[in-house]
Amino acid sequence: MKKSIEILGLPVISITEGRELGLSKSLLIDTKNGLVAAITIEDDDWYRGVKLIPYESVIAIGSDAVTITHSENILKLEDAGDYENLLDENIRVIGTKAITKNGIIQGTVTEIYVGDDGRIEKCEVTAPDGSVIEVTADQIAIFGKQVTVIDAELEKKTELIDRDDYYASTSYGAVEEFRDEKFNTATLPIEPSPASEAVAVSFVEPEPEPTPVVEEPTAKSSNSSAGSMNPLYSICPSSTSSHSITVLSSL
Repeated sequence: MKKSIEILGLPVISITEGRELGLSKSLLIDTKNGLVAAITIEDDDWYRGVKLIPYESVIAIGSDAVTITHSENILKLEDAGDYENLLDENIRVIGTKAITKNGIIQGTVTEIYVGDDGRIEKCEVTAPDGSVIEVTADQIAIFGKQVTVIDAELEKKTELIDRDDYYASTSYGAVEEFRDEKFNTATLPIEPSPASEAVAVSFVEPEPEPTPVVEEPTAKSSNSSAGSMNPLYSICPSSTSSHSITVLSSL
């Protein structure tokens, strides 16, 4: 299975003649049967008209070339009567709008995948938000000139795909509630963190301030200068266990 971009632009090689016959230019699509009927080519005589290779004449499409048996496999316009209607319709599929039967636009067809037998296996549809949806051949009703019509069933499948992608992209995907296309989510309860619990139990009652201790003054020597005006203190014993303090004034 190849993307169209992997087919177009490749050289066309005749394996029996060893000749390069031109470049693949476009895909001629049979929309009624959902397959690629032929590949148009461009060569040095392109100005003489369209040339094409019936897809059934293609041996293989590799990464570097399209191979055919002989140059006689290439048909000129006057010999391509069976493909005349397809050339007139010129339906490319890529670039058409993808819309469901219910009238809902899914996006634009941006790529097609072609099987070995030429059948269109699936399409890539790019939604307006940039996301890409793969649409298989059995989900496509009609390939039109401007519109590719998709079965309504795809609408449901698309919603499920988007929902799974949304769950996978969120950290709470396993428990969040999918409400609508805007992805409204249920609010989860906030549990206290270990740090907040530690703060709640780490209160320590402050220690009381120590009571200040007043030291008793030491008695000054009796040899102090007589001219000193400072009072002298003397401690006299009393009959009780406490001491009395006598203040002597200077003479």
